[in-house]
Amino acid sequence: MTATIRVLIVDDHAMLRAGFRTILDLQPDITVVGEAATGAEAVALAGSLLPDVITMDVQMPDMDGLEATRRICADGRIRAAVAIVTTFDRDDYLFDALDAGASGFLLKNAGPEELIAAVRALAAGDGLLAPEVTRRVLQRFATTTPGAVEPAAPDTAATGTGAPAGATGTSAAATSNAAPPTGAAALPSADLPDPLTEREAEVLRFVAEAWSNAEIAAELFIGEATVKTHVSRILQKLGARDRVQAVVLAHRLGLA
Repeated sequence: MTATIRVLIVDDHAMLRAGFRTILDLQPDITVVGEAATGAEAVALAGSLLPDVITMDVQMPDMDGLEATRRICADGRIRAAVAIVTTFDRDDYLFDALDAGASGFLLKNAGPEELIAAVRALAAGDGLLAPEVTRRVLQRFATTTPGAVEPAAPDTAATGTGAPAGATGTSAAATSNAAPPTGAAALPSADLPDPLTEREAEVLRFVAEAWSNAEIAAELFIGEATVKTHVSRILQKLGARDRVQAVVLAHRLGLA
């Protein structure tokens, strides 16, 4: 049997929390274990309830969602993946959220199916970005990392492992005219304590361009299980929580 995904909803608007609870509790594999109206409450409940996923608003009284996310992700006892869910499509929120340790970023105009898919993706260890912000993440780190190769700008946020269509539309490879990543062997991974292998570096380049595991497997003529193993090793070597943070770190380190 599949374990139930435990979710903590954080938002200062009671009506929105009620709406999220209704949407999520209708799913057989998801249960809402708690609600918080402030960042401080979120930190306390995350430590006591130990949820799998937290949906986190940004602007709240007492402590904002970015600071709450930072404290939650810094607490080694809490293994929850945090999805920032906000009305405001602002770059400072987006990049501060990623710096704080968030694994996902959604806008509140997303549909119910996108929220459900995001929770499932984060619970599975994948990262997820709203389609509206994926392009900006890749472009930001491509232009601010010395020597980085500018990645293609996908029209979707297929950063998760086989992320559901409800969360990402169609896959990046299917909707983008970008050519496959090349030249992975030249990536400067030697500075890592445990350097990436040539194949891992190649897979990381595909991940950085928002290709799914299935698309990477088809391009490299290997099995999806093998791709998943490579991705797991990449996350471990980079010290990343998920694919979104791996992409951010890869661009910062000049690895993609």
